[in-house]
Amino acid sequence: MNVALWIVAGLLAAVYLLGGVFKVVAPKERIAAAGASGHWVEDFSAGGVKAIGAVEVLAAAGLVLPAVLGIAPVLVPWAAVGLVLLMAGAAAVRWRRREYRLVAVDAVYVLLAAFVAWGRFGPEPFLN
Repeated sequence: MNVALWIVAGLLAAVYLLGGVFKVVAPKERIAAAGASGHWVEDFSAGGVKAIGAVEVLAAAGLVLPAVLGIAPVLVPWAAVGLVLLMAGAAAVRWRRREYRLVAVDAVYVLLAAFVAWGRFGPEPFLN
């Protein structure tokens, strides 16, 4: 179980780090032009998009760094809970925009982050 939690947390961290950095660095127009999954930015200001990207970068760091460094590893499941909330919000935006196929993708991310939160709060916590 511990290995599965590390794998899922690592993959989530990689995805959110890349996506978050892209949102922080790229202009809103470039994100919107990135394809069908980028049109959500039309509902947010440029600063809002950058803030979402910053939250994603922080969540990515929170999924792995506390455990790797041995500093406050209890932050790992809390970062996963934050991602659950973030992606639930993303799914709500997609639902409102009638992007139902992308709601399913967001739901997968919710489930993966919830698995990490459940596993680290419950059966496989990091013990100090």
